Amino acid sequence: MSIQGIYTIKSNCALTADVFKMVLEGDTSAITASGQFINIQLEGRFLRRPISVCDYDETTITIIYKVVGEGTEQMSALKAGERLDCLVGLGNGYDISKSEKPLVIGGGVGIPPLYNLTKRLIANGQKPIVILGFNTKSEIFYFDEFKALGCEIRVTTVDGSFGTKGFVTDAMDSDYDYFYTCGPMPMFRAIESVAKTSGQFSFEERMGCGFGACMGCSCKTKDGYKRICKDGPVLVREEIVW
Repeated sequence: MSIQGIYTIKSNCALTADVFKMVLEGDTSAITASGQFINIQLEGRFLRRPISVCDYDETTITIIYKVVGEGTEQMSALKAGERLDCLVGLGNGYDISKSEKPLVIGGGVGIPPLYNLTKRLIANGQKPIVILGFNTKSEIFYFDEFKALGCEIRVTTVDGSFGTKGFVTDAMDSDYDYFYTCGPMPMFRAIESVAKTSGQFSFEERMGCGFGACMGCSCKTKDGYKRICKDGPVLVREEIVW
């Protein structure tokens, strides 16, 4: 069950030229799974901004977002001490009970929700291999944070400036029994074409309400239409219509 509340900004800083990390303080009790998201009300904006949860604890929520429009640009200028109206605990999140040796595959700003997922997998006794995909070295973020978790980390860059040259699929040569992923649609299609097992995809969609009322983010699945904000954002490979 999601909740609406007022959250105080503890910090808001740049990780790269256009990717920012914000830590919010407030009630986190509605977050129950990695991959859920929050929906932020910004002053002067009609629609809230949905942002995935990177990490959380008893009192704080960490989000990582990319400046891609006026809303996220407005967010990047917010200061510590300012307060935000947020809907928290939205979406279904990942089911971590499916594997022993999973691949965790992220591309660009699809990477943040995979951080808490990886923490949970490790705490659950699983042994994930994390693949992080970027265009170039200057865009890399959270590499050290993932590495500190103690699992194997593979980085790919399209231009070869760091790690393996190519795409995340070029690093999927492991013996794995499941996969979890979040990122852009072209990456999803590439993973779908080479993946050897079942897995879970976390979709990024434009949303109106964020909690299933407006039907604006509906997508077709093999089980009928589903709302990405309510029935997702995580969908299982076998139900997705490509």
